[in-house]
Amino acid sequence: MGAYPSQFEERPGRWSQPRRQGRARIRREGSTKSSQNTTKIVDKATKLGETQSMLPPKPSNQEPHMYKHILNLFDSSCSLENLPANGVLSSNKRKASSYHLRYWVENNINCFKLYARELSIIWSDDLKYWKWEPDKDESDIELAKLKMVCWLDVTGKFDIGMLSPGILYQVLFSVMLNDSAQGWELDVNFRLTLPGNKLIDRKENLKSKPKNTWIDILVGEFTTSDKDVGDMKISMYEHEGGMWKTGLSIRGVTIKPKEVGNGV
Repeated sequence: MGAYPSQFEERPGRWSQPRRQGRARIRREGSTKSSQNTTKIVDKATKLGETQSMLPPKPSNQEPHMYKHILNLFDSSCSLENLPANGVLSSNKRKASSYHLRYWVENNINCFKLYARELSIIWSDDLKYWKWEPDKDESDIELAKLKMVCWLDVTGKFDIGMLSPGILYQVLFSVMLNDSAQGWELDVNFRLTLPGNKLIDRKENLKSKPKNTWIDILVGEFTTSDKDVGDMKISMYEHEGGMWKTGLSIRGVTIKPKEVGNGV
């Protein structure tokens, strides 16, 4: 009798195995749910981080980079507290008939505009090719208006050290074509030359742009550093086509932080 197992005796591998499998399944399901919850938390954190990275920089309590030095260059008596939202203007002592530069602050970041009088425009002193007129929107600003030219060449220089460090900046030409504009079949070249001779080149076909309205043409984008020293050069040119061009107006060049959702 003792040699045979009792019918009530648990036999290895018959009842104990399903129990172990059931417990393992519960552990796996619990582990899967925990993993899914962790993944959801990580996804939410990632999306939150992406959203925050797309937001404009928060205003800082610190003074804008070199702002006292900049206001001194602009001969401005403004303090940071009473700096107008649209900034301050400065004239060029060589040609003081109009203002040449504008400085303003956005979210504690330095922004600048170089008006047409601050740019070097080939043949702009010859009335056969260019003329200067007051801006209807800003009477103290002059616009460069093209009569006709074959060799288009416009350049400007700016001290990159006056820009706020660690910011992604855009450089844009502000131009307008009128209804009678001609000679713009070929692409116009836009170039940004940064210190160290780093080049950013783009091409734009102005013929396809809207007429009789100011448009901003992107020259390039770059991120500043507190180690940046020297001038950057901003260029718009077309030398190769040999076609006579007419109907272009130039307001200037804007240097400002890149805006979220800006399609320029």
